[in-house]
Amino acid sequence: MKIHYECFACVINQSQKIVEMSTNNLGRRKRGVIEAAKLMARINTDSIPAIFGSEVFLGVYEAIGNDDPFGDYKELSNRLAERIVSDLEGEDVDLRTALKLAIIGNVIDFAVGYSPEKIKEDVKTMLGEELYVDESGDLFEELGRARNLLYLTDNCGEIYFDRLFIKKLKETFPHLKVYVAAKEGPIINDATVGDLMKAGFGEFAEVISTGTRIVGVPLDRVSKKFRDVFEKADVIIAKGQGNFETLSEVNDRRVFYLLKAKCRPIARELRVPQGSMVCLRSGQSVP
Repeated sequence: MKIHYECFACVINQSQKIVEMSTNNLGRRKRGVIEAAKLMARINTDSIPAIFGSEVFLGVYEAIGNDDPFGDYKELSNRLAERIVSDLEGEDVDLRTALKLAIIGNVIDFAVGYSPEKIKEDVKTMLGEELYVDESGDLFEELGRARNLLYLTDNCGEIYFDRLFIKKLKETFPHLKVYVAAKEGPIINDATVGDLMKAGFGEFAEVISTGTRIVGVPLDRVSKKFRDVFEKADVIIAKGQGNFETLSEVNDRRVFYLLKAKCRPIARELRVPQGSMVCLRSGQSVP
């Protein structure tokens, strides 16, 4: 996905949020936004939002001297989501509901102004909504034939809903070898390998790093180990907007996107109303 006109303002707004949540020192805040402005000058019509934004944010991190500004927010998101998912794990959740919960978990995103305290209320509301695009039947059919599944995570908090879904996948398709990928290091509120290990993913899946801190899966920047797993995967489940922004460039039919279209550019690309929840196979056209 190439950059849309709204993406420029989005990166600017996020950069301001980063400096404000990182320090009360006005001088550092100024250095941070000036660095963001310099890096923003690299934008062009072929820029991919997830990659371009990540480069700007990492530059801001260095300028303000804070390598993980979202640390407290990520911990809060994880703590609240874990509590809600623990309650759900005590219920008889079927596979399709678990998939839907994984998509619902995608609302936990500071980048669009989300307050994690709303998680419980939002989960209850969205469980009553239908997916705008639902190709889960194709996904489950492919998983029935697959040997290797690569699951690409997105945000902290959200990963606890992913954990519930992956456990259900393992129960339904016990033959599957599951790889779960996260970022090499902190970038905005994305999950890292350390976050996955702390959440217990290593008990039922092989946890791997993408080999980069860039949001999404920039295939020209990932590690060789990740690329090897990516190439041998029979099915790839890609959570969230960042993974869509990078992988939609390769149009790989093995990829199924699970996300909520939280912003206008993503909704425009998918041709769905903003706010829609989708389970969409790469290369499929939305009616």
